[in-house]
Amino acid sequence: MNDNKNDGNEKILYESPQSTDEGKQELYLYSKNKISDINAAENYNNLTGLPTLKMFFYLAGEMVKENPDDKFALIVMDITQFKAVNEFCGRSEGDRLLKHIADCFREYSKTREKTCVSHMRADNFCLFTAYSTEQEVADIAVDIKRQIQELPFAYKVLPSFGICASTEKQPAVSYLKDCATMAMNTIKGKFYADYKFFDSKMRTQLMKERQVENSIVAALEKGELVPYIQPKVNMLTGRIIGGEALVRWLHPEKGIINPGEFIPVLEKNGFVINVDEAVWEQVYQYLSSLLKAKRDAVPISINISRIHVYDKNLCDTFFNLKNKYEVPASYTPLELTESAFLTDEEGMYYRMKLLKAQGFVVSMDDFGTGYSTMNMLKTQPVDEVKIDRGFIIDIEDDKSKIILEYTIKMLQALNMKMIVEGVENETQRDFLISCGCLNAQGFMFYKPMPISEFDELLRKQEENGRSF
Repeated sequence: MNDNKNDGNEKILYESPQSTDEGKQELYLYSKNKISDINAAENYNNLTGLPTLKMFFYLAGEMVKENPDDKFALIVMDITQFKAVNEFCGRSEGDRLLKHIADCFREYSKTREKTCVSHMRADNFCLFTAYSTEQEVADIAVDIKRQIQELPFAYKVLPSFGICASTEKQPAVSYLKDCATMAMNTIKGKFYADYKFFDSKMRTQLMKERQVENSIVAALEKGELVPYIQPKVNMLTGRIIGGEALVRWLHPEKGIINPGEFIPVLEKNGFVINVDEAVWEQVYQYLSSLLKAKRDAVPISINISRIHVYDKNLCDTFFNLKNKYEVPASYTPLELTESAFLTDEEGMYYRMKLLKAQGFVVSMDDFGTGYSTMNMLKTQPVDEVKIDRGFIIDIEDDKSKIILEYTIKMLQALNMKMIVEGVENETQRDFLISCGCLNAQGFMFYKPMPISEFDELLRKQEENGRSF
């Protein structure tokens, strides 16, 4: 049988050379358009049409190269509580506001020479321009703010501007953006301030942050970041009932560096997740050694940084640690603050429910410091509350006593476990005991200490079988 023979039942597909070339041309044009669409999606914000941050860096960088003798300034802008705008007015109104802001920035890119703008993300915009005087740049920020606030809108819109005016020739655009952002954050939410220039004091702070960022990877590799544990006690008996793991940086030259000096920096660049996980692992190793030695292990709570709201692997990390070291979930209560829920309440709530289903205990840290703390008690999966030291710092004041007493009664009525932070004297201790709150941590009892010292305290407690 001849395979090429047509028996009348089959169609022979035949393409002339011309039709093949046309098909290739169509495919080429389709591919070119597709690539163009992809590039547009990557380089321009799909809501406002302004360049993304990646494209902005390219455009500004080219502008610097083409004008090597000019001075340049960068302005960043952010809306205070933009999430509330969407919640109060609706997403469509929030989008209308963003488009209006984009138009305000876009107009400067059209009418002002050597200027480019960007819609970086969400409610963050920036403008890069050549300038002669700082007042000239400040006037741009003031004018954009005026235009934004002239938009008829149901919500009071409060934009904040940070400015970095470089005196150097051919500055690094990304550095100017970081500087302007730092300046903006010093006035964000302050209705009386239109803008803030980056200054020498901020420059010193930024250099410190850069030093931290440059040193932290090596510090992790060398084991310089370690957990210190602050014991939790029963104030009636003095017995240690648990501990809280707190990270310390044991710098070979500077000595102990407290977390307040480096954690905020690491939260900005996301590296705090790596540091947290390294500390968590050391805590699990220690608890595992206690359990395997059949010693009297106590729960050691670990802190979840607010940046973990973006960590989709959070649950898996804890599940893996629990299984790897064979430590029951109840031995590592998870301490998190209200701010961990504010950025992505639904996502964080879901993760906490998954962890609770596996036996983890959720503890609300710094209770009483957030604006919606009471509502969180009702809506979030909280097992324990840590009462902030602000409640007891002026315990001799009658109003403070009333507030603390009834806070404790409320938590007792809700069947909440509770512990008080920052107990430093007998007056505070005695009043808390009289209110029925027995568990605390604070300098009156113990300061944070290395695991080896905490272990020695536990060993003495095991041997003595009594308070000490």
